[in-house]
Amino acid sequence: MPVPESVLTLISNFERNYERYVKGHYNETQVRRDFIDPLFTALGWDMDNKSGYAEEYRDVIHEDAIKIGSSMRAPDYSFRVGGTRKFFVEAKKPSVKIKDDPDAAFQLRRYGWSAKLPLSILTDFEEFAVYDCRIKPDKADKASTAAQCRFEWNLTGRIFPGQVRCSLASCHSSGVFGAVKGGRSPAQRTLDGIEKALTLKGLGLDAGFASCPRARPAARTSPPSGRG
Repeated sequence: MPVPESVLTLISNFERNYERYVKGHYNETQVRRDFIDPLFTALGWDMDNKSGYAEEYRDVIHEDAIKIGSSMRAPDYSFRVGGTRKFFVEAKKPSVKIKDDPDAAFQLRRYGWSAKLPLSILTDFEEFAVYDCRIKPDKADKASTAAQCRFEWNLTGRIFPGQVRCSLASCHSSGVFGAVKGGRSPAQRTLDGIEKALTLKGLGLDAGFASCPRARPAARTSPPSGRG
């Protein structure tokens, strides 16, 4: 199936301005608005609650609130189905080298561990790292600890495994993907896509996913029956 044109445009724009993005002046908020939000919109997530759901039923909570110890923290994105969290996504600016940054990995894993989520994703758009958040994080852990898969874009619209070996078999044997229940939803399509690994399908970005939005009324205050 052809790659959605909107995704190819995102990749092309990122590649064209790559040197500027990685110098550090381009910040996290910018990469979220310019690239990460549109990317997950292509996956079928209602990033801006255009469907008009009540707060507790939104697909995505930006800057969600979770308690860690005695303090409150705010993961960048909380992706949900029927009001239930499925995974977090934590964004970093492109100058951050995710594969070498233990602090970014620890931050994400601590969010996921505290919220009892099986997996979460760390990204600066250039790289995507999927972490098993059922493994208790330790400040001394390496960036590779609990990393199940890592992918990077290139201009052709493919993604390929990064320096951490993709261990999807271990994801299955340990129940990582099975633990995230999404049904016929963007959550399940996202996870199904990660399992395909070596093309844009690796993040669920083929036309099949993009062309299967959930049918919803223009505005509701509760989710449709059978959702999630």
